[in-house]
Amino acid sequence: MSELQISQRGYRMPQSPIRKLAPLAYAAEDEGVKIYRLNIGQPDLPTPQKVMDVLKNVDLITLEYSPSQGYRSLREALVNYYERYQIKLNASEIIVPEPAYANYMSFAISAGADSYGGNYH
Repeated sequence: MSELQISQRGYRMPQSPIRKLAPLAYAAEDEGVKIYRLNIGQPDLPTPQKVMDVLKNVDLITLEYSPSQGYRSLREALVNYYERYQIKLNASEIIVPEPAYANYMSFAISAGADSYGGNYH
């Protein structure tokens, strides 16, 4: 049986910042520091009342996720936005604005994204 090897793409995948920072947050919390956990999708901050009021009037049976590729109209708007900063994209490319969910970069790398100026595309 041959020895398993990690692929080059696997070596390029960054470590999850959440796993790196969580022990530091727990240590600070043990010392009495108030920690706001924004990494779990449930921030410790109250939702603005305006948002809550709008949600009360949403005429949906299920509040669902958007399509995984995002809405085309939003992707096109992002292309136009980045063009103002001389960043050339098209709506079919992967656009991940930051700050974003920490593992998005790992997912992009595992899908074959290339680094461009420290960012992946």
